[in-house]
Amino acid sequence: MKAETGGRERAGSGGAARRRPVQQRSLERYERLLDACAAVLDEVGVGALTTKEVARRARVPIGTLYQFFSGKESLLAALAEQNLDRYLERLARRTDAEAPKGVAGFVDLAVEEFVAMKRAVPGFGHVDFGLVDGLPAADQEPARLADPEHLLDAELDNNAAVAVRLQALGGGLFAAPGFPLALRVAMECADAVLKLAFRTDPDGDPALIAECKRLLRCYLADQVTV
Repeated sequence: MKAETGGRERAGSGGAARRRPVQQRSLERYERLLDACAAVLDEVGVGALTTKEVARRARVPIGTLYQFFSGKESLLAALAEQNLDRYLERLARRTDAEAPKGVAGFVDLAVEEFVAMKRAVPGFGHVDFGLVDGLPAADQEPARLADPEHLLDAELDNNAAVAVRLQALGGGLFAAPGFPLALRVAMECADAVLKLAFRTDPDGDPALIAECKRLLRCYLADQVTV
């Protein structure tokens, strides 16, 4: 179904376009649906998530959900995109307030903000900027989730899309020619280590989080001198 008029196009995954509304009433419903999605994820996980339950929890007709989202993948993609937007906003506020020194300081803040959201933001343990633990086999059918690796962007995989946004936020810190690829590699490393940290400890294993920071600082610092 088409979304309500008065919204702007959002980049979809798997060819599914959607709109984020701008009218106040529609925006409230849209955000309520994303909040409900996050709450249901924390209760039942990605595999058992249904659009019907999200709509019920958000207290809107199922038809209203389909005005904004084409289905489960579109809903999860919107939640991932919202999480990334909020993460970047939080990180930008911290960098403005604390003026971190160089790449190392930026890395520390970036990891700390991610960890803080992991601990406190509903649904973030299942969908941060992509699906955290993958999908049960039944949910990998094309009719259900066409391409979970491209929730944020139809062309870039989730980690690559985040790397592009972080490079833009870092500005001059990441101006060296090798940084686009380096940030892409750094995202893969951080993703793996932080997943391990939260698999080991629900609040994130402090030793693994510290190692993630050290790994990223050392690796990215090399790019400055190359």
